[in-house]
Amino acid sequence: MDVFNEHPLKKRRGRLLWMIAGAVVCLLVLFAGAAYYVDSQLQPTALSDTVKTVTIPSGSSVPQIAAILKQAGLIRNETLFTYYARFEGSGNKLQAGTYQFHPGQTIDQLLTAMANGDTYVETVKFTIPEGWNTEQIARSLEEKGIVKKQDFLREVNEGKFPEYPFVADIPQKEGRKYRLEGYLFPETYEFKKGATAHEVVAKLLGQFEKELKPEWLDTLNKRKLSLDDAVNLASIVEREVVSDRERPIVAGVFFNRMRESWLLQSCATVQFVLGKQRDRITLDDLKIDSPYNTYIHPGLPPGPIANPGRASLAAVVNPAVHDYFFFVTKKDGSSEHYFSKTYQEHLARDAKSRGNF
Repeated sequence: MDVFNEHPLKKRRGRLLWMIAGAVVCLLVLFAGAAYYVDSQLQPTALSDTVKTVTIPSGSSVPQIAAILKQAGLIRNETLFTYYARFEGSGNKLQAGTYQFHPGQTIDQLLTAMANGDTYVETVKFTIPEGWNTEQIARSLEEKGIVKKQDFLREVNEGKFPEYPFVADIPQKEGRKYRLEGYLFPETYEFKKGATAHEVVAKLLGQFEKELKPEWLDTLNKRKLSLDDAVNLASIVEREVVSDRERPIVAGVFFNRMRESWLLQSCATVQFVLGKQRDRITLDDLKIDSPYNTYIHPGLPPGPIANPGRASLAAVVNPAVHDYFFFVTKKDGSSEHYFSKTYQEHLARDAKSRGNF
């Protein structure tokens, strides 16, 4: 009897094993499908250059944050985002605020930004043209609603900037109008809306420091020329010249005149005294008694007359070597100059220039 009953028992065991195997396969398939689904729902949304600005109100729960992100098209699944944030440990670290995200950022990137509070701050672009003086900058800053003119000017003269050692080396010469004139580097900036005057000035000084090449400072030291004197002369070159090609030549003219203890006789310094640009300067203008008037006071003025750009600074560091002592505008529309070695030659070229005009 046992012999005859053994075969049906084996068959039943076989069917049971197949059923178990089938159930295991089904579970594996279900698990794989679920894992695939979860993974796909946690993937970034389609990459896009479109910026999405979202605001997370104070006190928002993770599900509420997930709903905001889903509505903005930044995540695929609210529920899975919520579980992932809690599992990953950042669920209770997410901060309120306004953020800017791009579709295509990963969930980890979104969570990290919100956990760090990397909120979006509205900014304002501001360009300082080469050769602008401090008052022009202050006026434009106020017109654009960035900072008040008087706050900026006060910071320029009284602000403390220990992070920039060159500021401490600026000499406080008698008659100097603005302490940081010349060091407010001309460039395009982006300021946070609501920035303080101190923050604005610090950013301009920071850019000036970036522009200072170590080899420039080495050259100035070898020539025994202080940084402030270099900036001062560069500001005059900036206001005298339009063509970058001519800047080293004009710088060379001024160095030649200083070497011979001649007056610089720069019309740009007189324009600074007048406080506005004039097409013509009169003989009376040349006689104005101001320490900035290089027609009557020897050497450099008490401080820079504008904020020079890269080309003018480079021209003073590496001026052209020549025998010119004079230059005069051609007045032929080219904005370039005639250069002369002698006063007689200069008078002849000045007459020629006036003929062109």
